[in-house]
Amino acid sequence: MARRRGIMSEELKVEIAKELGFYDTVQREGWENIRAKDAGNMVKRAIEIAEEALARKDL
Repeated sequence: MARRRGIMSEELKVEIAKELGFYDTVQREGWENIRAKDAGNMVKRAIEIAEEALARKDL
């Protein structure tokens, strides 16, 4: 099975994982072993960051 290319940059994923407190799991076990809840929270936070950036752009 071909691996899909991620939409989020590695840098953004790391920043969010650190912010949400599960980056230690990523370092120990890799992205594929984070909890589904953490993955969902990461996506939610990425959307918030994008919305904030768009709001600043509209000012």
